[in-house]
Amino acid sequence: MTPEQLQTYLHAHIPLSAAMQVHVDDVVDDHILLSAPLAPNINHRETVFGGSASALAILSAWSLLHVRLRKSDVAARLVIQSNRMEYLKPVAGTFAARSSLADAAQWPSFLRMLERRGRARAVVAADLLDSGEIAGRFEGEFVALGYGKD
Repeated sequence: MTPEQLQTYLHAHIPLSAAMQVHVDDVVDDHILLSAPLAPNINHRETVFGGSASALAILSAWSLLHVRLRKSDVAARLVIQSNRMEYLKPVAGTFAARSSLADAAQWPSFLRMLERRGRARAVVAADLLDSGEIAGRFEGEFVALGYGKD
């Protein structure tokens, strides 16, 4: 899936991503990089609203699993079960979230469990970035439901 295809998908199926003006910067096997401008995500202190920062991290993490499932020709619904967001510093401009599997070795067992039981869990981490510097950290547990070949 190209960055353009993922961005079109997100904007069409997750309207918040369009309202936030989320841009897909990079789609590769081991990470997804999304960014968003300050203006539609600003708070009363003229920095990025925490909910927007968290939403971008969740979108990045969800997108990583979505793209990897598609690449594996597996159709499944993805939902977030739990997450934790740590804010390290305020961000006063364009911000980004780069996601990766918390443990890359979990992917094969995730796919096997999904095929066998129709349900599997994966933990995804994301760094919240401000001009390339880490401004926050996210970790979320996602559940894939159902199993089918695309």
